Amino acid sequence: MAKIINLKPFKDFFGSESTGGVLLMIGVAISLLLANSSINNGFENLLQSNIGFKISTIDLNYSVIQWINDGLMAIFFLMVGLEIKRELIEGELSSVKQASLPVIAAIGGMLVPAILYSLVNQAPLTKHGWGIPMATDIAFAIAILSFLGNKVPNSLKVFLTALAIVDDLGAILVIAIFYSKEIHIDYLLYAGGILIFLVGMNFFGVKKLIFYLIPGAIMWYFIHHSGIHATIAGVLTAFTIPTNTSDKESPLEKLEHALVKPVNYLIMPIFAIANTNIRFESNMFENVASSLSLGILAGLIIGKPLGIFSFSWIAVKLKASKLPAKTRWSQIAGLGLLGGIGFTMSIFIALLSFSEVEFHTQAKFAILIASFTSGILGFTILKFLGEKKREFQ
Repeated sequence: MAKIINLKPFKDFFGSESTGGVLLMIGVAISLLLANSSINNGFENLLQSNIGFKISTIDLNYSVIQWINDGLMAIFFLMVGLEIKRELIEGELSSVKQASLPVIAAIGGMLVPAILYSLVNQAPLTKHGWGIPMATDIAFAIAILSFLGNKVPNSLKVFLTALAIVDDLGAILVIAIFYSKEIHIDYLLYAGGILIFLVGMNFFGVKKLIFYLIPGAIMWYFIHHSGIHATIAGVLTAFTIPTNTSDKESPLEKLEHALVKPVNYLIMPIFAIANTNIRFESNMFENVASSLSLGILAGLIIGKPLGIFSFSWIAVKLKASKLPAKTRWSQIAGLGLLGGIGFTMSIFIALLSFSEVEFHTQAKFAILIASFTSGILGFTILKFLGEKKREFQ
């Protein structure tokens, strides 16, 4: 007898995403208005002001922007980690061929943009920014895809979610290896010990969420101090939380239900307001022709869809993977364009890549243009394909 897959958490996730996506776009607009208004300096001072405490060896005194980027975003990654684990166990990614495709596609979507950027930027001052166009902003990409509703199959949404998470994890590894200034092995060992403890609790059948969330928060602290981006703690914690293949609600599904609305309606809009923050200047449009900007634009708008589509095509043709259910190659091409929405992680890597404020401004403006262009193109193509399919039904 075929097992019954519980799709309710997945439907809930994307059911609220449209509203969350609208709030996300509003957050971007608010951030741009604040950055170009007379209160910009006050807003910047607010983001840089510290909140927290420091007692003996425990340091939890961070700026507002750090709490948002490292703290709130860890909760976001916790939720998407729960989604991926459930799909791997009981859903669209439960077979090897289905699960392998987003991983291979994500690898292509990271390698090709980095290569294109490097071809354009070989000068010492800008060549270090090759990691900027590698990233996909999972929140924006999924929000735009969710606006399409039933014009795209759920399997395509799952594919994009998995691809974007693999992409973000890849970006985190790139940051840890190539952009981290100092790695503290002792803190990594502490975090590793907690991860082993969480895996052990799962193995012995512990169901209470509190016994995963508190150690997960402690693991976040250690990873944060290790020099690696702290958001990876959310994904690692999610992968240890128990689930099942029955209709009975599992601890994983219970936590996922609890996180959907706070993440979509609060955390992501706050993140957008704090991080878009681009001040428009008269020479910004002139700098679009610079090698730095052109490398980012080429990497995100051309490299991302090219890498995602070509690596997916090769994987399927070699029979290493198979297309998501009810999807076509034209939809994979459209989805690849959505992968060019770099925004969050791209801006973060840009800030790590350069010390010059001028390069920060150029990079953020190029990322904004590329992400907007990729989002419009991807949405338009996928919407057209969805409507065209209906005409023939």
